[in-house]
Amino acid sequence: MCTVAISNSPVFSPSSRVSSSIFCKSSPESLTLTHSPSASSSSPKSSFKFRLQKPLPPTSGLIRASNEDGPTSSSSSSTSPTFLKRKRPTRLAIPVAPLSFSADQSTPCVATAEDRWKEVEVEGDGYSVYCKRGKREAMEDRFKALVDFNGENTQAFFGVFDGHGGSKAAEFAAENLGNNIQNEVEKSGEVEIVEAIKQGYLNTDAEFLKQEQRGGACCVTAIITSGNLVVSNAGDCRAVVSRGGAAEALTSDHRPSRPDEKLRIETLGGYVDCRRGVCRVLGSLAVSRGIGDRSLKQWITAEPETKVFKIIPEFEFLIMASDGLWDKVSNQEAVDIARPFCASMDKMEAVVACKKLVELSVSRGSVDDTSVMIVHLGRFC
Repeated sequence: MCTVAISNSPVFSPSSRVSSSIFCKSSPESLTLTHSPSASSSSPKSSFKFRLQKPLPPTSGLIRASNEDGPTSSSSSSTSPTFLKRKRPTRLAIPVAPLSFSADQSTPCVATAEDRWKEVEVEGDGYSVYCKRGKREAMEDRFKALVDFNGENTQAFFGVFDGHGGSKAAEFAAENLGNNIQNEVEKSGEVEIVEAIKQGYLNTDAEFLKQEQRGGACCVTAIITSGNLVVSNAGDCRAVVSRGGAAEALTSDHRPSRPDEKLRIETLGGYVDCRRGVCRVLGSLAVSRGIGDRSLKQWITAEPETKVFKIIPEFEFLIMASDGLWDKVSNQEAVDIARPFCASMDKMEAVVACKKLVELSVSRGSVDDTSVMIVHLGRFC
């Protein structure tokens, strides 16, 4: 209970001189303030009272302490007033678990296969690779290198695969595309290698669609055989060769903004929607070719574009990379940065070149997964 009593206040009395004293009585249940005139005041007594009920605090977890400094007066209690003080709660011991993610929340969080792809570095026979995950939870890029392809020391197969909507399509292409192409080459011979590669891509696409998995993958592959460099792509992964220090793109990105790709999509009854400078098939996918993409298969073809080049002494090295690199680094920049590290056959030097290219892309704001493969063409001549 709280009581305020005001006597002989100028508000209620014409007297200009007011002598007052204030006393405070405190208890756990109420607070009382009393204003009274001095004994010498002759004005009529008047008062104003305001009462406020204070709820009692809970007794659980509280301790009672004495107030030794309470006011003393003739109207106050002779005993020291007390107040209730809240007891500090016991500190909780919260165990700290390692940060990890698992698709199945019913089982303990464990490292997944995707964790191994956060950063990958490979030094191979005549090639080097560096992959770095972007801002996604899972790395969606994959690569493949088959030296002694088809049983020949001077033949090889290389591929970089950029998944979207998950890594399943990129994984499947990396594991199966090279073998499917090899099977087709054995059937038709190297004379029909362009057709064999096309059929290898289409077979891989058909096999993946049977898996009923979501997502898709862009691909760039290079086959070295009989002194030739055969480069194919479906999507926006790109192959660039250093020709005496000059960058030469051996593939052309398959994007809906390409006039011929846009026309092909529209001829098939689809459309290309461009927003914020990015063209997408049916407003969804920013590439127009690739393996997978079941829901858009009517317009997204897996048929690659293939070109055959005779390996000449001016061909120094080949850079194959996902769009995580090419969206931020130009063809010539990539060659200029890599060339000083690729003057020799030193594997460590080539890996450093791959890393520097990825680091440059990241420094320019890339948040995409980025994979870079450098192939020493002289190794296979």
